[in-house]
Amino acid sequence: MGRFVFKLPDVGEGTAEAELVGWHVKVGDTVAEDQIVADVMTDKATVEITAPVSGKVIALHGEPGQMIPVRGPLVEFEVEGAGNADDVPAAAPAPKPAAEAAPQPAPQPASQPATKTAPVAPPPVSAAGGNYVFKLPDVGEGTAEAELVGWHVKVGDAVEEDQIIADIMTDKATVEITSPVAGTVAALHGEAGQQVPVGGPLVSFNVEGRGNVASAPASVTTSPAAPKTDASAPAPVAKVAGAATASSAKPVPALTGRAPGERPSASPAVRNRARDLGVDLTFVPGSGPAGRITHEDLDGFIAGGGSVPASTPAANGSTYARAEGSTEVRIIGLRRKIAEKMAESVRRIPHITYVEEIDMTAVEELRVHLNATKKKDQPKLNVLPFIARAIVVALRDQPQINATYDDEAGVLTQHAPVHLGIAAQTPNGLMVSVVRHAEARDPYDTALEIARVSGAAKDGTAKREELSGSTITITSLGTLGGVVHTPIINHPEVAIVGPNKIAERVVVKDGQMVVRKMMNLSSSFDHRIVDGHDAAVFVQRIKGLLENPATLWMG
Repeated sequence: MGRFVFKLPDVGEGTAEAELVGWHVKVGDTVAEDQIVADVMTDKATVEITAPVSGKVIALHGEPGQMIPVRGPLVEFEVEGAGNADDVPAAAPAPKPAAEAAPQPAPQPASQPATKTAPVAPPPVSAAGGNYVFKLPDVGEGTAEAELVGWHVKVGDAVEEDQIIADIMTDKATVEITSPVAGTVAALHGEAGQQVPVGGPLVSFNVEGRGNVASAPASVTTSPAAPKTDASAPAPVAKVAGAATASSAKPVPALTGRAPGERPSASPAVRNRARDLGVDLTFVPGSGPAGRITHEDLDGFIAGGGSVPASTPAANGSTYARAEGSTEVRIIGLRRKIAEKMAESVRRIPHITYVEEIDMTAVEELRVHLNATKKKDQPKLNVLPFIARAIVVALRDQPQINATYDDEAGVLTQHAPVHLGIAAQTPNGLMVSVVRHAEARDPYDTALEIARVSGAAKDGTAKREELSGSTITITSLGTLGGVVHTPIINHPEVAIVGPNKIAERVVVKDGQMVVRKMMNLSSSFDHRIVDGHDAAVFVQRIKGLLENPATLWMG
């Protein structure tokens, strides 16, 4: 018998630790592979952690409420074979007499990390090693499948325990998946953009020991007497449905070594730094494992000029040379989630769009005055807090617009609080952050909260509750707002309000031609819930409030 130390896997991009919510097992329990052993919570989601091996629980590291570091010990098991640690922990009595344990020349203290080159599963059988199939763990509460965003390894790579091997995306977060064992990649089960079921095979490894399957994976050609494959001599692989192999890879660009359209691999810290510096990581070569971009790579790229490679000029140097060819880019990851969300909204909701022009002169005069007289601790105001307040007041008379509609159950839920969604463009795509209880905020508090949640969405630090639960949404293109647009409703809401840009226009007022600051307001409604008359009444109420802004906070 041996000891297997299971370390907390990486449960969210950039997450260094997670809170232990509760245990599903206790010391002495016998568990099966993939059985849920604990619940942990990150800033983004609650995650059910499953056992990577079958065995008996001999130690639990942590109590509910305690923060557990990623790759820190979580559960220790007694398993068949040598496990992945050399000795029995001092804190837990050995489940078998000491005479039965294999003698070790230099016992490793229980507090030290598990040896990464040790065998990982039941007993070693020969120099040929065994086969270990790593199945996709449960990466989010209630998640049945996840989208494979990209691989950090390829067939033939030698990987260490806890090395990042893939990025996957659920409806809640992007998660970096780490290897539970040390070994050589024998097969990758899936391609970028493919949905992988939780509990389904993700990666097959050649490992020392017997592994966790009796025979070689179907996608690997092996011989019983063949030596263990290493990175310099990858095992021959036969293509199977859904498996990505070395021979199926697209040609790689000479500068970066990445396939066309492949997402560059980098840590959240490197991504944030590159974003601040205005560097597109697509053009930065990576020197880390599996081509991962490091801070040193980023420094080197900037020191070398840091410019995006220009298109190769034609041989004759002509500006008007004919262009040839095309580029196919697979829509995967967050971009695909956005596409699916938009398609679902249009498919499910019969939209009615209503556009009205609003004289924003009085709002602009009030805004300039408030900014000139504000206190030091108050933020500068843009137009959004005034529009938000107008929506809040207008909803008092039409609560059916501040609602979500479950069209499958046929139930409309009218919400008393106004949780205002703010649709914003981020480096990762369009996201809707949520200003909760907009009805209870003054213009300065509204401005601060809009800036906070929108900033969190842009830099990737937004919590799950800050990106869900809105009851009505504002979508603004800012200075690019155009003259009019037809916003798509954020399903399952029933309305969305879209201010366009404010521009000076000549209008007739009191029989005189005057220059006023005008804005078109483009709004869409779910025609199953909101009739055209009600939509017009709602927008006209917003118009009246904004053209007479003194009434916005009266009662």
